[in-house]
Amino acid sequence: MTQPAVLITGGATRIGAEIARGFAAAGWHVVIHYNSSASPADELAASLPSSETVRCDLHDDDSAVAMIADLARRLPDWRCLINSASVFHYDGATDLDPATNREAMQVNALAPARISQAYLARAASEGIRCVIQITDMKIANPNPDFFSYTMSKHALAATIGMLAKGAENVRDRVYGIAPGAILASHDQSEEETEVSHRLNLLKRKTDAGEIVDAALFLAQGHLRSGETLFIDSGQHLLDQDRDVIWLARERMNARKASA
Repeated sequence: MTQPAVLITGGATRIGAEIARGFAAAGWHVVIHYNSSASPADELAASLPSSETVRCDLHDDDSAVAMIADLARRLPDWRCLINSASVFHYDGATDLDPATNREAMQVNALAPARISQAYLARAASEGIRCVIQITDMKIANPNPDFFSYTMSKHALAATIGMLAKGAENVRDRVYGIAPGAILASHDQSEEETEVSHRLNLLKRKTDAGEIVDAALFLAQGHLRSGETLFIDSGQHLLDQDRDVIWLARERMNARKASA
């Protein structure tokens, strides 16, 4: 294998799969991590020029570290790690659900933190070594909805600066990408998605390809370590009282009432 390698956690579906396709098209060897999405992972891998799959349940962070150790032994030029895997379940600011919180903090924060540390400790690379944490624009524009999810993404965002400052190799890079609304989520209808995804400063839908482009740019290491790119059409610059799922529903209901 002569291509640089990238591991994408949660790479079988949604944004992770889009990132996998983008890196493959750019000539990378793509390692697709999955837990329960075996069929989508296999289908995606079969469609890419150079790819493999690896299964790991991120509820077990010791297994996640072991996955990194195994890949580090096998990949001769492992240049990038992208922590994209995430759980997204609802609880609110006045009714935090302990089980939801524990899962979110485990999968969205603790596991990627340990994965990142293991990668920086063990991976061999002919160029830079780059960690990209996929956070959320909610780290700058929080609201009471999806309380535990948002809490976990704040925790993940905190790892970016700490890992960047703690890296022993000056060629290491640790970055963040904070997306806004990109794909339909939770229980959204197609009509609600069209409305909610334009609730940003530019009043436009942010395309998944913009996340891919940002990841490919960061993987080259041109920015100072510790930086985060917000890919959200300016949504993080707003102060929204609720998640756009509910803001869109309120707007649509108001339109129907006045019709």
